[in-house]
Amino acid sequence: MLLRKGRLSLQEVARRVRSSASSVHRWWKAWRKKGVSGLDAKPAPGRPRKLTDRERERFLEVLAAGAIVAGFSTEVWTLKRIALVIQRKFGVSYHPSHVWKVMRSCGWSCQAPDRRALQRDEDAIENWKRNRWPAIKKSRKTWSPPRVSRRERFPPHPDAT
Repeated sequence: MLLRKGRLSLQEVARRVRSSASSVHRWWKAWRKKGVSGLDAKPAPGRPRKLTDRERERFLEVLAAGAIVAGFSTEVWTLKRIALVIQRKFGVSYHPSHVWKVMRSCGWSCQAPDRRALQRDEDAIENWKRNRWPAIKKSRKTWSPPRVSRRERFPPHPDAT
């Protein structure tokens, strides 16, 4: 308690703790008024979560079980589908564009499905990459500008003798 000893000014304490003098003064007033408990962290302001921690756990279990188990025709989870599941299971309404924030707060990230044709022939693609592509691919010689000497780029001025 640097201020309590009365030896240091607010500015000196602020410099030592790398803060502003106004913050040190605010902390000093809180400590004088409520003691050490006055310095406790305050909860973040804002609206409380719509889903409790237990509901979030159950929600993640529903997602992990899969979209088909949740009643959809494919295994793809979309924001609209997730919002619908939350509405059905927990009676909580989220706009689909807000669902991604809920997902991120639960540690999930957006994953785009890998779209590949059913008729895709991996052997033919590999063969094309190995044999055909090198013949088509531009080399450094075909796309780089020709080298020009300094004398050609900057010819002497006609009046220079």
